[in-house]
Amino acid sequence: MRLTPITADLLMLLAAAIWGFGFIAQKEAMDTVGPLTFTALRFAIGALAVVPLRLFFPRVHSAASPKDRAKQRVILIQGSILIGLVVALASALQQYGIVGTEAGPAGFITGLYVVFTPLVGLLIGVRTGLATWIGCGLAVVGMWFLGVKTGDTGFQIDMPALLVLLGAIGWAVQVQIIGRYAPKTDPIELAVLQFSIVAITTFIAAILIEGPEQAFGIGRALREATWEILYSGILAIGVAFFLQIVAQRKSPPAHVAIILSLEAVFAALGGWWLLGESYDGRTMIGCGFMLAGILASQLPRLVRRGPSISPR
Repeated sequence: MRLTPITADLLMLLAAAIWGFGFIAQKEAMDTVGPLTFTALRFAIGALAVVPLRLFFPRVHSAASPKDRAKQRVILIQGSILIGLVVALASALQQYGIVGTEAGPAGFITGLYVVFTPLVGLLIGVRTGLATWIGCGLAVVGMWFLGVKTGDTGFQIDMPALLVLLGAIGWAVQVQIIGRYAPKTDPIELAVLQFSIVAITTFIAAILIEGPEQAFGIGRALREATWEILYSGILAIGVAFFLQIVAQRKSPPAHVAIILSLEAVFAALGGWWLLGESYDGRTMIGCGFMLAGILASQLPRLVRRGPSISPR
């Protein structure tokens, strides 16, 4: 199938839906599995799920000369290690945060990476317009309603929400890095290597933090959280991340972020539909400000492109 800009947008929308409903699986799994152990398992399964795709997709960027092949291999390894370490940290922060945060709000907080993506771009010399700063301001107001509680003891920071927010910054960094390496490497090799690095690093962290009994209790984890681990590993990691890598070959990072941020909407729908979550007024206001910030940050692109969000 020829990858066109429209096809790339549809693939990213599918990835957003998979990730949005994935918050349900991530939330439910925390009843029986440690956050780091769960992360290691799902990324290991995700890596294995991508390997068979080599049977259906030809290798990309197969250079003719040995010198070019060696250069491509260096780029692949560098990108895989860098992305893998960033994803490992972002996933761990998000997973610990989900333990104390409902699926819907967690999805909206994670969706803030659409605002953070161009801000991270500033660090590599990419200009950021006024709309992004407006979106960032609206998002901060939304985070205030979701993450800061008021009561008899004064203001209190909601630490789980803060952890999910830090994870969102990690996802923004990941989008920018993939934007640099995806066009230069084979997407299947990049996916398998980065997932393997995430699995290895989080498994080591699980042994040190959650203890060997939890980390090596893979059989028990698979029995007690079967569908959550399989969904998160095969679909949310193996399929959705691969779709992002493939689709991002045709789309710039900021464009990718606005489509993938729709996972927040799918997460809220999934939390209401599958978990019976109900959100109070403060939570709804916070999510509303966040959605406004996400849309405001991309308003110039939407106006410039008209109804279509295709980058071409």
